[in-house]
Amino acid sequence: MKAFVFPGQGAQFVGMGKDLYDNNATAKELFEKANDILGYRITDIMFEGTDDDLKQTKVTQPAVFLHSVISAICMGDAFQPQMTAGHSLGEFSALVAAGALSFEDGLRLVYARAMAMQKACEAQPSTMAAIIALPDEKIEEICAEVSKMGKGVVVPANYNCPGQLVISGNIDAINEACEQLKAAGAKRALPLKVGGAFHSPLMQPAKDELQAAIEKTEFKEPMCPVYQNVDGKPHTNPAEIKQNLIAQLTSSVRWTQCVQSMIADGATDFTECGPGKALQGMIAKIDRNVTAHGIE
Repeated sequence: MKAFVFPGQGAQFVGMGKDLYDNNATAKELFEKANDILGYRITDIMFEGTDDDLKQTKVTQPAVFLHSVISAICMGDAFQPQMTAGHSLGEFSALVAAGALSFEDGLRLVYARAMAMQKACEAQPSTMAAIIALPDEKIEEICAEVSKMGKGVVVPANYNCPGQLVISGNIDAINEACEQLKAAGAKRALPLKVGGAFHSPLMQPAKDELQAAIEKTEFKEPMCPVYQNVDGKPHTNPAEIKQNLIAQLTSSVRWTQCVQSMIADGATDFTECGPGKALQGMIAKIDRNVTAHGIE
């Protein structure tokens, strides 16, 4: 079975989408529609901006979404998903590609999410760190212990693949957790260059803002199951999809579980739609018996 997967924030690069814009009339039309919806020319930043311009959450998220969704649409008849999933932000791309959300509504929600998250990041200094080569259970245990120490919150945020888990929280709590995790045997505990604690309780103000936007948006039954981050399970019910999408901002991204569920349900071929190859690498580490590649 064919699965299509969509990357999240961090996959962006300057020049992303320019080939599509220059060589495909449908892509050009959709990019220009996006410029109109956003009220500024995001294509100028995507194609010719600086890395710093592109790294701003309010730019990165719509940029990655646009590249991912337009790439899938431009596949034409070759885009025949039997299941889809997206990593964090990529879940919005997966829902649009599967027909649960319109392109326009998906972009508006992604922009609302990005602005709300940027605001939450500015309100409370916080960060994330990647923990390499330590069992998930040990990371969960140490995060819980550090959170009780009074230095702030730290939680598992992204279950990316076996041996790679990202934690999220207040800066002091992250620093303390990194020290303890290294002492417990982690090969590396690397602070990430992000401006906030995504997928943690510190995103509650952003969640409240996004919830209002999601509840006002029409969702339809997708053409295939969408495996959602909050539980790693397939969903087709629009009301369930909405609730899971709202919960996603303060919940862990259970990417390992999403991929394992898709494989258990018959997925053997994964196509990553969007910038970068991060998800292909993660999928290979989750199960080397399946095929993972970009758009061919």
